[in-house]
Amino acid sequence: MAMIEVEGRRAEVEDGKRLVLAIEEDLGIDILHKCGGNAMCTTCRVQFEVAEPTRITEAERERLTERELLGQARLSCQIPCEGEMVVKPLMTVSTSGTDSPGPRPADEITPEPRWTDL
Repeated sequence: MAMIEVEGRRAEVEDGKRLVLAIEEDLGIDILHKCGGNAMCTTCRVQFEVAEPTRITEAERERLTERELLGQARLSCQIPCEGEMVVKPLMTVSTSGTDSPGPRPADEITPEPRWTDL
């Protein structure tokens, strides 16, 4: 089991669960995911305070590089929960002025992940 902490809220979640889903469903944080967790919009971005993963999907690297965010943020839709992670969501429904987080991301990482070192 993984331990996830966001804004002082902690939850034990199944290893491999998408971080975006753990933040929203297990911790009740209204993180954005406007593209439905497909590494397209970067609204699900987070900053790691503890235990940033050392691997990254090619889709996440490409999108973060495109938006000049590589090294500043990670996409929670592309990260499986593992170990103990402490993160800060950078965009939420309540702080963005929007009325919806976006479509629920699938349970599995999409697009099909191709992993590389960070």
